Amino acid sequence: MTKTLFAEFTARKGEEDDVARLMRDYARKVREEDGNLAFDVYTKASNPRAYWIFEAYRDEDAFQAHLNAPYGVPFNTALAPLIEEDASVLTFVDPLP
Repeated sequence: MTKTLFAEFTARKGEEDDVARLMRDYARKVREEDGNLAFDVYTKASNPRAYWIFEAYRDEDAFQAHLNAPYGVPFNTALAPLIEEDASVLTFVDPLP
């Protein structure tokens, strides 16, 4: 079954450019993963510091491979001080049958 989620976070004021740069680089890497089906990065129209990322992976194994990718920890370490939350807020979703 496809593993689908939304990740949300808010860039701190003054960190918008660094967050955008990190997200562009990370998105490019994630999209190259064998099991990645989508990694779409959005900012909220009414608050461009608020990020919403739609992620979809082929299955649980592909999602686990994503979590274990060598660039994941460095990305999260670099992102953490640039956002308001302690970490990205993840919401897992399932399609309506």
